[in-house]
Amino acid sequence: MSSHNEIPVGKVADAEDKHWVDHLLFSGLRPYARLARFERPIGWWLLLLPGWWAIALAQITTAGGATGSIVNVKLLTLFLIGAIAMRGAGCTFNDIVDRDFDDKVERTRSRPIPSGQVSVTQAILFLIALSLVGLAVLLQLSNTAILLGVASLGLVAIYPFMKRFTYWPQVFLGLAFNWSALVGWAAVTGEVPASAWLLWFGGILWTLGYDTIYAHQDKEDDVRIGIKSTALKLGDATDKWLVVFFVSALVLIDAAGWLAGAGVLFHAGIAGAGMHAVWQLSQLDINNPDNCLKLFRANRNFGLIIFAGAVLDGIARSIF
Repeated sequence: MSSHNEIPVGKVADAEDKHWVDHLLFSGLRPYARLARFERPIGWWLLLLPGWWAIALAQITTAGGATGSIVNVKLLTLFLIGAIAMRGAGCTFNDIVDRDFDDKVERTRSRPIPSGQVSVTQAILFLIALSLVGLAVLLQLSNTAILLGVASLGLVAIYPFMKRFTYWPQVFLGLAFNWSALVGWAAVTGEVPASAWLLWFGGILWTLGYDTIYAHQDKEDDVRIGIKSTALKLGDATDKWLVVFFVSALVLIDAAGWLAGAGVLFHAGIAGAGMHAVWQLSQLDINNPDNCLKLFRANRNFGLIIFAGAVLDGIARSIF
């Protein structure tokens, strides 16, 4: 196996093929774009979607079926910018913390820090810059949303260390990645009702599902270097646990919509996402890394189906 010094400066191992970062971006900026995972957009989608769910559902709640139930495009855009920036900041922090581990894992040794494309000092400065973008977005939201956004930093900070101590680091990833559901609801209403908490818990279970699939890519390297994951904990029983995770997630997300007063189109979206989950489980091969990566990425569509149901439900209310 080649050492990281022999890996050419280029795209990271699990990046999307033919991404604009590798073709259109100025060469000096490419390592930073890779550090922020700009060429792996699935991460910011998974961070963004719970926030978008919350914005769409909270809009229905506040509108009471009136014209205002059409989703707030300005908030969606702010959350998009914030998700891209803060996912990049989180990945940069994670890579700083995990740089010695990443150097020992085949899939991650081509990342900018272990491959020598970016120094730790440069990564820290980049982390600060991305965090300032996230802060600029956050300051445009309600006071409650701002406080929640600041509170999320603790979860973001502890997540990279959890794989050293527990076989359930995916739980901590879920706590952080789905916090946008609480921030999104607060951005619309200034409050965090029970429906927002249900959405958050549902999102955590969704994360347990998709990130367990993702973790099966690295399980052999994880055993070798002594870090933990749900993939190792659940092993050959993964498929059964994934059923529990996805079903529980859908039940809780649907309950959030029910409490928010969402109608039949939202519930139809939940049913559509359920069908997508069935497809994922029917295709899963935990011993095929390419298959695991494909299905992990497919969870963007799972989340978009739920979002589409919420948006269409709001539009239908404004018309009828």
